[in-house]
This record gives sequence, C-alpha cells and structure tokens, in this order.
Amino acid sequence: MRCTFHALLALAIALVAAPAIAEEPPFYGPQLEGFAYPHPVKRFEFDSQRQKLSMAYMDVAPAGEPNGRTVLLLHGKNFCAATWESTIAALAGAGYRVVAVDQIGFCKSSKPRRYQFSLGQLADNTHALLRSLGITRAVVAGHSMGGMLAARYALQYPLATGHLVLVNPIGLEDWRAEGVPWRNVDAWYAGELKTSPEGIKAYQRKFYYGGKWKPEYDRWVQMLAGMYAGPGKEAVAWDQALASDMIFNQPVVYEFPRIRVPTTLMIGQRDRTAIGRDLASPELAERLGDYPELGKRAARLIRNSRLVEFDDLGHSPQVEAPERFNAALLEALE
Repeated sequence: MRCTFHALLALAIALVAAPAIAEEPPFYGPQLEGFAYPHPVKRFEFDSQRQKLSMAYMDVAPAGEPNGRTVLLLHGKNFCAATWESTIAALAGAGYRVVAVDQIGFCKSSKPRRYQFSLGQLADNTHALLRSLGITRAVVAGHSMGGMLAARYALQYPLATGHLVLVNPIGLEDWRAEGVPWRNVDAWYAGELKTSPEGIKAYQRKFYYGGKWKPEYDRWVQMLAGMYAGPGKEAVAWDQALASDMIFNQPVVYEFPRIRVPTTLMIGQRDRTAIGRDLASPELAERLGDYPELGKRAARLIRNSRLVEFDDLGHSPQVEAPERFNAALLEALE
C-alpha cells in the first residue's frame, strides 16, 4: 500500500512538473477542406500548362446600394482569400462587388505537381476569371505577395485596372541584388516541410506584428498550420516552395515607373518582412525589410501614387486594425 502511495505521488509530481503540450493544429485537406470561408466558395475551372485546374474564389455582391464598381482582392503567400474577411464586409457594405481569389497552388485552389509559377501566369489566370464573370475593369488590391501580383496585373492589364492598391507588398526591394544568397527549389521545399504552428506564430509575431500578439490572429495561424498537418502536406509544401522561388526571382520593383494607373500604397510602418533573410549576413539582414523607407521609395517611383502610412501597424494592417484599415481603404477609393 505504501509503495502504491509513493508511486502515485511521484506520478502526480511528474505530471505537474511536465511542460504543457502544445495544442495540436486541426487537420485540413490539401485544398483547405474543413476550413470555413466567410462567403460561399465558387470555382473557376480552366486549362493551363496542359492540365485542368480549379481556382477557388468568393464573389460577394454589394450589401448596400451598388456603386457599379468591383474590387479584386489578392492574398499573400502566408494568407488566403478568407484573410480579407473584414475588408470584404466593409467594401460590400459600401456598395462594391468584391471578388477574392485563392491563387493556383494556394488554399482552396488546385495544387499542381508540375507548374511553372510566374507572376505573369497568376495574373493571366486571374484576368481570365474576371472575364468569365463579365468584369472588364476592377480595383486591384493586393497584400504581401498579392501586392507583387497586383503590380504585375496592372502592368499586363492596365485598361482592366481602375485603381491599384498595394498593402504592405513584398518585393519593394530586390533581395538577390541586395546580396541575399540564391537557393534552389529543393531547399525551399525542405524548409516548407518544417512548417509548424509554433514556427508560423513566432515568425508572424516578430516580423508582422512588432513582437505583439492578439488571440484573433490564432485563427490565421491554424488555417496555415492545418494544411501542413493534413494529408496534403507534401503537395502544399511543394507548391509553396515553387511560389517562394517565383517571389525571389521575379522582382517587379524595377518596373514601378511603368505603372500608369492611380495607385495607393498602404504601409504598416512596423513591418520588417524580407524573403531570404535567414540566409543573409547579420548586417544585411538588419537593413532588409525597412518598410518606412521602402514605402516612400515606391511612392516616388510610381506615378500618380499616394502613400498611406500606419505608424503603429505591421505587415497585415487589415488584420491588425481592420476598422482603421477599412476606413482608409474606402477613403482612398473615393
């Protein structure tokens, strides 16, 4: 009896002393099956590069008096169309039709095993979607990687772009030209396979939100982590690796002077995002991703542009302070 008591006591002490086990991420399918979007998801089926692909998107009608304008929303690499949830509501409430797209290789869209990822190809896919919906002209708003894509879209289809909005776009500097070492797709893939909820949260806390965190951000961490935890992990990681290679090797910053459409840059000043910083020297890593300076430089390069700065916000102002961001966006579009 005494031995049993001491054994139970030791077990109780061990359980109390043991570190808390991190909550397991949910399991989502390779096309983000199981994660609910704020509006019905539709699909655009098309052929590209000798294969059939399916692009997921939300097409949200105006909730208020229609103003006859459409806003196209383009997500970033670590984001999905659903991340625009509050912005969609604000735009629809102001009378806009809103189309929010998941690019091929991302979120609820197809994950092809073989695809030549390019910003031009993704822009072409998106333009084809809008044509299929009868939309000939739209406000094109892109965040993070979506900002690079939005710039490419405006360059390829200027007559179809009524206004360009760049929300903390990456690619305001050419990382390779700055001295960041090149890496191959296999290396990008190996890194993607290591993705974990803890890693996603730590990265976003440090570079997106200035070291701070709010509970409402956890939903977007789980959205990403759930795809990597699910049965489509390898397909998701591979397409993410191809996208990283595209982002690193296809800068658009040199073409900013060629953009001819009215442009609004919306820049959270606490952002320090830079692709490839992990391979850079400490000195180089320290000066990369200086968004206060990068935003001003981009505004000087893009004709007919306006710079909106959020002094206390980071990489995702639409997530960090949705009411302020949405008010500034609606004012810019007026």
